[in-house]
Amino acid sequence: MISFYLNGKYHELTQLNPNTTVLEYLRLHEGQTDTKEGCGSGDCGACTVMAQRLPSTNQQTLNDENGNEKNATPPFYTINSCITLVSLMDGHHLMTASYLAENPEHHPERALLHPAQQAMVECHGSQCGFCTPGFVMSLACVYENNRMQTSSEAASQSDAKQLSYDEVVASISGNLCRCTGYRPIIEAGLLMSDIGQKREAEQSVVKDLTISLATDAMGSTKESAVSANAPAEAESDNVESTAIAPALNDAGRQLYIPKSLDELNQILAANPQATIWAGGTDLGLSVTQHLIDHEIIIQLSGIEALKSWSLSDANSNTSTDEQTKSQSLVLGAGMSYKQMLPVLEQYFPSFAQVFERIASPQIRNMGTIGGNIANASPIGDLPPILLALDASIHLRHCAPNREEPSHAPYTDEIIPLSAFFLDYKKTKLQAGSYIVAIHIPLMQDHQHLFIHKISKRYEDDISACLLAARLDVSADGAIIDNAKLGLGGMAAIPLLAVHCQQALIGQATDVASFEQAAQVLSADVTPMTDVRASREYRMHVVQRLLVKCGKQLVAERQAESA
Repeated sequence: MISFYLNGKYHELTQLNPNTTVLEYLRLHEGQTDTKEGCGSGDCGACTVMAQRLPSTNQQTLNDENGNEKNATPPFYTINSCITLVSLMDGHHLMTASYLAENPEHHPERALLHPAQQAMVECHGSQCGFCTPGFVMSLACVYENNRMQTSSEAASQSDAKQLSYDEVVASISGNLCRCTGYRPIIEAGLLMSDIGQKREAEQSVVKDLTISLATDAMGSTKESAVSANAPAEAESDNVESTAIAPALNDAGRQLYIPKSLDELNQILAANPQATIWAGGTDLGLSVTQHLIDHEIIIQLSGIEALKSWSLSDANSNTSTDEQTKSQSLVLGAGMSYKQMLPVLEQYFPSFAQVFERIASPQIRNMGTIGGNIANASPIGDLPPILLALDASIHLRHCAPNREEPSHAPYTDEIIPLSAFFLDYKKTKLQAGSYIVAIHIPLMQDHQHLFIHKISKRYEDDISACLLAARLDVSADGAIIDNAKLGLGGMAAIPLLAVHCQQALIGQATDVASFEQAAQVLSADVTPMTDVRASREYRMHVVQRLLVKCGKQLVAERQAESA
């Protein structure tokens, strides 16, 4: 069973096609047609809705540095409902545009619009209106999170932090409009805070979207609906007694939501051909564009262990570099882009900066690092960067058949990421395998990371090509001791430009070294021509980007020695 709130009303579902998207459920099952269907692929943002994860009984209480309990109200976030499975809303409050207004009598003329809605009216931000609900949800999300963040810090709404131009633009970067040219929509985003302040001064009754919902009933009902969580390794003469019940079941199609790695191992061992679903920001297109009806889906959203990160010691046998023991950042494969960002800002700031170029807020809220790697797309944004950082990948292979109770239920291996990609859309993953975590060696003082992505649009666009360069220099900065050059969009798989790397090693730290190494690129890859770029363009651009990395390296070394 899955349970969630939709516009303030509690829902429980057991009999539903597991392939049902949020958009399909809203429009066809609930008649919520205020959410629009546009591209069906997570690009246009017309289907944008807002969600908030509900607190659960097993959620840990957060304390500040003084030991006082912090306001742990989960933030709002937006999703593309067209490619998000409705099961991913399990334990959430899902909101559409019609819910935002304070309208207890259901009378349009008496409704008090949400500041995002009112601002769109006053700034004439809607013309044909098709994209408007999606824009409203994106604006409402950034408004509510800003209001919630400052409410405990500011004495009143008038003291709240005003949203900046960049914050407004970033919030709607995943929404497309063909009518307005965006200017009035951006103006509406900047006006929202003023409307909120005015209403507080007038003491207008405004709907509080962070309302406290009765979640205890949800938790107890779900707990009774799921069979006992026996460890996968436990011995049992009766297989059915330890079987985990699917959360959704319809006409032979099943969806499982394991709550632990043990449960995942058990379900995957019994169903090795199942489709593993993390954020589904690319896999969702298999449902909406290719009309695939997956028979068995294992959804990873309930496994908190896959969403955590840590620092660990890593020695040279898990790295392609001959290094002594050093620390690595271990990212759980289920971490979303949004969850990874503050971690990367701390340990890999250059990596974090490129996130504003990756997809849209809606996609970054759902897409996971493990899903991006397992998808094995040649134009995936993360793999080239991780290759340049000499990352390793932790795989787990669950035994499809366990003949003896004492037999190990799974085997683990940690391999260099460069050995994971085999051919176009082919990887080391087998039936019954999944990604546990990614290990990234921490940067040292003598290492420099540069990342450049080329796409037709600055935001929310697929890479035509991507270059990530990690350059290691000698103690005096005069010689390039090592180089790792990750390429995306240049071949059937993400890969390292090994010939270019060798051409740089041992060379002087100057632009001429990079000019020479760029000429070797043709020995590493032969790009293809497609709708995004020609073969010649890709080759020329990446060569020039490599030279640009050289110029950046020289500038950084000069700044350090100044």
